[in-house]
Amino acid sequence: MPDSRPPVDARALALRPHPVEAAPLDLTVAVRVLGPAHDGHWHLHYTLSGAIDLLRIPAPTTSGPADGLWRHTCMEAFVQDADGPAYREFNFSPSGQWAAYRFRTERAREPGGPPPAQGPDIRVEHGARSLTVRVRLPQVLLPDQPGAIGLTAVIETRDGTVSHWALHHPRPERPDFHHSAGWTHRSPQPPSPSVLPSA
Repeated sequence: MPDSRPPVDARALALRPHPVEAAPLDLTVAVRVLGPAHDGHWHLHYTLSGAIDLLRIPAPTTSGPADGLWRHTCMEAFVQDADGPAYREFNFSPSGQWAAYRFRTERAREPGGPPPAQGPDIRVEHGARSLTVRVRLPQVLLPDQPGAIGLTAVIETRDGTVSHWALHHPRPERPDFHHSAGWTHRSPQPPSPSVLPSA
């Protein structure tokens, strides 16, 4: 039976471009975790609206892991272990490609192993004035005890200009998504069966 329990933390949070950059766009992201029937997967919904026709959006391709996605239009998330300083970085391209990295400390990346058997599922809706990237992030890719979250994005225009978006930019002089002071969101938790009505 489908899980009819309500989602957790489905508020739309506004991302802002870095102060030294500008773009005629609005970008929001909602993070939620569904009930136990969905295995605790995270669902991230990025919604970009405005002058979409000015953007360079990667064309759809075969879904799978790829490096360098952050060089072009790409939605991202940083998830710190609850006890820090280790964290994960996730890149979600509108092309359907994705990346998942582990770091011991700031920018100290762990050696890459084989690609995970189960990667993110990315769905894209592209309209005249909006672009929505919906991501289902398997729990197996997340830390056992997720802590602080950084929600970010890189947006590229057709002329090659790139803007960097985040909930908070800790460095006024330049964008820095790996700085933990920018990770201002907190880990959503699945509903507790003891406090919710039965399905």
